[in-house]
Amino acid sequence: MTVEEILNGESREVEYKEIVPENSKKYTKTAVAYANCSGGLLIFGVENNTWKVLGIPQERVFEVADGISNAIIDSCEPMIDFDIKYQNIEGKTIIIVQVYPGKGRPYFLKSEGKSGGVYVRVHGSTRVADEFIVKELEFQGSNRSYDQIPVVGETVTDEEIDNLCNTMYEYALSQCANKQEEKNVKRITKKNLLAWGLLQTQEGKVVPTNGYMLLTRNDKPEASVQCGVFKGTTRAVFLDRKEYSGPIYEQIDEAYNFVLRNIRMGAEFGGLLRRDVYELPVDSIRELIANAVIHRSYLVPARVQVALYDDRLEVTSPGMLIGGFTIKDLKAGCCLARNRGIVNALTYMKIIEQWGSGIPRLLENCKNAGLKEPELLEIGGNFRVNMFRNTELIQVKSECIQNNENSGEKKQGETKEKLRRKTKEKKQGETKEKIIKLMKDNPVITYKEIMEELSLSRSGVEYAVRKLRETGRVERLGADKGGSWKVHG
Repeated sequence: MTVEEILNGESREVEYKEIVPENSKKYTKTAVAYANCSGGLLIFGVENNTWKVLGIPQERVFEVADGISNAIIDSCEPMIDFDIKYQNIEGKTIIIVQVYPGKGRPYFLKSEGKSGGVYVRVHGSTRVADEFIVKELEFQGSNRSYDQIPVVGETVTDEEIDNLCNTMYEYALSQCANKQEEKNVKRITKKNLLAWGLLQTQEGKVVPTNGYMLLTRNDKPEASVQCGVFKGTTRAVFLDRKEYSGPIYEQIDEAYNFVLRNIRMGAEFGGLLRRDVYELPVDSIRELIANAVIHRSYLVPARVQVALYDDRLEVTSPGMLIGGFTIKDLKAGCCLARNRGIVNALTYMKIIEQWGSGIPRLLENCKNAGLKEPELLEIGGNFRVNMFRNTELIQVKSECIQNNENSGEKKQGETKEKLRRKTKEKKQGETKEKIIKLMKDNPVITYKEIMEELSLSRSGVEYAVRKLRETGRVERLGADKGGSWKVHG
């Protein structure tokens, strides 16, 4: 380690102590915080803020180092992994304690216990961990993930499991670019959901986990996405706002489309052809939102936020980085799944790739688009990505479109995303009208009969009927079995 690196100032991973405090808690709590996060350095003999090297008296260096070592060993639980090193700067010796990220989380001070002695690093300072952070650390320490924990009191039927499997299969097909990709998509079954931890077996019965509920009957108010458009560069004035709940893959689609509706579209010309392009790389927009939903901490009582300002798109995901990972690791393409079952499910559905390539691809896409490098931040216990807009580029592209329209040229085509969305909406609308006609002709028609008449899957029929009921077009009279349908309008 160079002198420049040592004296580069306090940060999330570096803390200075002018002398060794008599009260060892002043540095052992930081050692605990480092072990619970991404590790760090405790440097003794350097004045904070000025970074002036004062040193430890030469004749006492080893005695002082032993005292620090004993304090960490005696005060912290479980045993923290650390090294003590010495560095001579300008003839003065400093002591460097390097604490490594721990695997036995949560680490805490014995004197305060797990209820009040767990510490973490936030913005270069050490603070007591909130209850939900402690729970998150417990999951990490036991090599479990929140989404693979069974939900107490909830049950699931084989029919519901089949419906989810069919829905995921159809969604995966809808993301395919060609017939060959469609052929490569294999149907999944209960066995897959069990392997991914979205279902668990208890006392011979299959029960749903948190991940299964988030993909189906998601009723957690905080497990949603808030979207907003703001005037200027602060949150002072709203121009538009929406909140999306329900199955998390639907939240991702809705939030993505919200952003597309509110960013500008320009044009690129190649020869005589014009191609419409959004001001921000759309693949990266979708991946940012998907990652925020998939890798967030569902223990934190907060929502994913997608905010659009005049100068940037800001995506905030509740929860700090886990497993000792740093922003530098993310930029290098390293990845660690916080919600393993959900990651497997949404990888199958072609919403994300399980290669850790999202952030490197984001950086590359923005560079190719002539945009400022995105900003990755840990802020207030959350993880945030800012994708910056190019207002000058937007203006040029907008003028290009206006000039083109004034010359009488017609638009040559729609973007792939707009075309896919319109085709899907048209197909869904036709399906709904067919279902309404069947219900008018036969008010007691069953889901199975509709499936057979229209050659649709159970999940496809249920989705269409649910939307019809939400909009008031149809109403169910009586029980699910033995009841009838009433069509309005």
